[in-house]
Amino acid sequence: MNVILDRETLAAEGAGHKDELRLWLRLLTCTTMIEATIRRRLRTQFGVTLPRFDLMAQLQRAPAGMTLGELSRRMMVSNGNVTGLIDRLVVAGEVERTPHPTDRRTTTVCLTPAGRRRFATMAAAHGEWVAALFQDLPPGDMPALMAALGRVKRSVQAA
Repeated sequence: MNVILDRETLAAEGAGHKDELRLWLRLLTCTTMIEATIRRRLRTQFGVTLPRFDLMAQLQRAPAGMTLGELSRRMMVSNGNVTGLIDRLVVAGEVERTPHPTDRRTTTVCLTPAGRRRFATMAAAHGEWVAALFQDLPPGDMPALMAALGRVKRSVQAA
């Protein structure tokens, strides 16, 4: 029987790995598993990629719209990646481009009413999926885990 081991299991089986490495691999494994589940469900139930969902989420938070540069910075991807996503969303009727009010060289993009409705449906499902993924955590563990991960985040930022 062939068993594919994840990085965390491989590290735990190896000699001399420090707790910090095992923690990092545990975090990476959890993140990878959650992201894969979300990607698969978005694709299966809505025919949407995670980057497309993320872009729509950014636009949902900015009802007046955003420039491509703002979207790129928030999503931490190149303008080219955002442009391709926007092009497909425009064709689908979920995003519209409008001239920027003060800079003729740029355009603002925003969700259309149809895009807002579609995103609301996807966001509701997304919230349910995430809640289900964490359902086995006892309620008291969530605040403690958030606090611990906050300390990890500060430590990483300081390093």
